[in-house]
Amino acid sequence: MTSIHGHDVIDMIQQAGRAFSRAELVSAIGEKFGMDARFHTCSAEGLTADGLVEFLASRGKFTGNASALSMDPSKICQH
Repeated sequence: MTSIHGHDVIDMIQQAGRAFSRAELVSAIGEKFGMDARFHTCSAEGLTADGLVEFLASRGKFTGNASALSMDPSKICQH
């Protein structure tokens, strides 16, 4: 199974240009990348869509709250 980098998901969220509830975001990730997709970041691997959202939230990548998450552009690494 191919692992998708979290930056691809961050790009998807930014391109959407809107806030998502946590459930909407997990669903949108599943629709775009597949329900069985796994994700990795620079410091984590084997994440589900829900696990990736939790990981990004724990790293302060989102603004808003659980019902209206959006990316905080100042928190996105550029590597």
